[in-house]
Amino acid sequence: MTKSPSSSVQALYDLCKKTFAPSGTRPPSSLAINKLCSLLDTIAPADVGLDDGNKENDRGHGPLGIKLFNRVHRWAQPITYVDMHEGENFTMCMFCFPASSVIPLHDHPGMTVLSKVLYGSLHVKAYDWVEPANIQKSKGAGHATVRLAKLVVDEVLTAPCGTSVLYPKSGGNLHCFTAITPCAVLDILAPPYDEAAGRKCTYYRDYPCSSFPTGDGDQSMDDKPDYAWVAEINTPEDLYMRPGMYMGPPIQN
Repeated sequence: MTKSPSSSVQALYDLCKKTFAPSGTRPPSSLAINKLCSLLDTIAPADVGLDDGNKENDRGHGPLGIKLFNRVHRWAQPITYVDMHEGENFTMCMFCFPASSVIPLHDHPGMTVLSKVLYGSLHVKAYDWVEPANIQKSKGAGHATVRLAKLVVDEVLTAPCGTSVLYPKSGGNLHCFTAITPCAVLDILAPPYDEAAGRKCTYYRDYPCSSFPTGDGDQSMDDKPDYAWVAEINTPEDLYMRPGMYMGPPIQN
């Protein structure tokens, strides 16, 4: 039996509620994550109140049908953040990207994140920290501190495609999103960002690994393209994001 749009998003919320323990006291099992992925894989734009993205055009309308600007350049349009549910144990939200827009490299400390591309094409670049930590002091401008990270994802995801998962210490906990076309992503973050609990979103810049020695006597990293040096930065001033209204079926808590 085919699920109605309302039952699909409600079923997703109900399964998240069962899966994620209060305050992240215990990590979800791989079986529980797989069940969530299987359900997320069935979610389509219409299930969460979105068009398929084809209606975004030069009149400045986004996929939510909201007027953005009058004939603005596509790269000047904001990324739209849609809050579906925000609770103590998990967040459900969507990001609607104009083409060429970017969410810079950032982390998800102590969090498990599931991401489903609903429409369009999105480039994902993601790293995990190398353990034990390899930290160096840059000799360049600002003398920034850099830490070694390993590249684990560098690909374009085009809907329809499977759900991606990152974990607190694996799967690409630091990632960057770049919209190849207008696209939308449904995210589940568990537990949510919470500065008081030490789960603050931090932004980073990555550098080619050949920029600095590793500290283990290897002065050249040209033969290790899967590694990079990563430096913490302030929140980018050109990160242009605005809130949008969730227009999908209501979610009963």
